[in-house]
Amino acid sequence: MAKRDYYEVLGLSKGAGEDEIKKAYRKLAMKYHPDRNPDNKDAEEKFKEASEAYEVLSDSDKRSAYDRMGHSAFEGMGGFGGGGGFNAQDIFSQFGDIFGDMFGGRGGGGQRQRRGADLRYVLELTLEEAVKGVKKTISFTAPAACEACNGKGSKNPEDVTTCQTCHGSGQVRMQQGFFSVQQTCHTCQGRGKIVKNPCNVCHGAGVAERKRTLEVSIPAGVDNGDRVRLTGEGEAGGAGVQPGDLYVEVVVREHAVFQRDGADLYMDVPISFTDAALGKEVEIPTLDGRVSLKIPEGTQTGKLFRLRGKGVKPVRTSMVGDLLCRVVVETPVNLTSRQKELLQELQATLDGDDQQSPKKKSFFERLFD
Repeated sequence: MAKRDYYEVLGLSKGAGEDEIKKAYRKLAMKYHPDRNPDNKDAEEKFKEASEAYEVLSDSDKRSAYDRMGHSAFEGMGGFGGGGGFNAQDIFSQFGDIFGDMFGGRGGGGQRQRRGADLRYVLELTLEEAVKGVKKTISFTAPAACEACNGKGSKNPEDVTTCQTCHGSGQVRMQQGFFSVQQTCHTCQGRGKIVKNPCNVCHGAGVAERKRTLEVSIPAGVDNGDRVRLTGEGEAGGAGVQPGDLYVEVVVREHAVFQRDGADLYMDVPISFTDAALGKEVEIPTLDGRVSLKIPEGTQTGKLFRLRGKGVKPVRTSMVGDLLCRVVVETPVNLTSRQKELLQELQATLDGDDQQSPKKKSFFERLFD
């Protein structure tokens, strides 16, 4: 059976670049790999065909010879490739990132970096602490390097030797016919080490549960959901394995006065209806002190006043937000008889004067329309 053109196999034109060749092969390899198509001879043949095409077209010398003479360039050379023939293992080595995606490791024989698990700690802060920054001491229990053996797995360092099966990598490559798979070493269970006389505390793992206390610096301006990463403070991975990281996630408690929205702060300012009608200067709190807010006469409930630069400086920007004050006009309650008489007298002077109730006038005009 005549071989198909290599460019046709990968679905490419002769002017295709290196990235296009790699991308096309990756697509076909992911589709037809024998691991994804067990007992499918047709898929296996297509995978071999694509791999052969890739080995030639990804090599500038082989591609040049192929462009000049086609398949005849490799006749009498053990298939192709300068006498070496097609080698499935070479394809795995050259294109390890494809098979790393499929099997969770590196296909080219490179050692996969092992490390302990990352940990998450939820830290509650007040709004003031989140805005101004703070140092907090946190405590938690997690797997850490065993203190009895200093994380070695044995009190005698000479009792810990490199695994001869995986040569310390913790991984072994299993050749299964045409393709190979990287697996955890069964001899050392992925540790890369053999412990002859294991520690009686951690039983050779080099890791034991331990209560830990750390000081965390929280930068000014953090908000809900922000995380502080403490490198190497996560779960210990055992002898010869790097620890994971600790992520401290911020949760800001509700404040009695302020609500935060990004860089801005919001607050309600209650005033009496006489202050709203006549105007008044009121003192209001901020996160760093107190300021005066001038309420002009005739202010309606819901009116927003903006105080520039009295908000929050977020952790990722140099711009400071504003404090927005929403006026809430309170209706008096528990009135005395005399107070009611005075209000009735006032009401009598207001009836029929639309200029003094502009919102009421416009409301009823819209209603009638």
